[in-house]
Amino acid sequence: MKNLTILILVFILIMGGASLLWINEKNPSSNTNLTNSGQEVVLSMKNYNYYPNIIEVEADKRVSITLDNSVRGCYRSFNIPELGVSKTSANSDDKIIFTPTKKGTFRFACSMGMGTGTIIVK
Repeated sequence: MKNLTILILVFILIMGGASLLWINEKNPSSNTNLTNSGQEVVLSMKNYNYYPNIIEVEADKRVSITLDNSVRGCYRSFNIPELGVSKTSANSDDKIIFTPTKKGTFRFACSMGMGTGTIIVK
């Protein structure tokens, strides 16, 4: 009986930790920083997708997106078709710079559509 109780407690702890990770993955925090020169966003790669995969920016303010060193392959080719953004970032020193002029929710993706996300322009 004692072993069963310990096993159940371990199971509950593991499931609790896993659920916290799942909740964090579903509700990522925005990586947008507002500076004097505009809005800066750093995207990385987590679980074969962009992270965070939801970013919020302000309309009519310059946006600079950096793909950090964890981003590899076709994910380095970054596109927001509805905003006319398409650039391949060779390394983390390259910036994807644009100024969104229309508000809304837009999809961003790599060149093959494997990595995706949402940019919300307020």
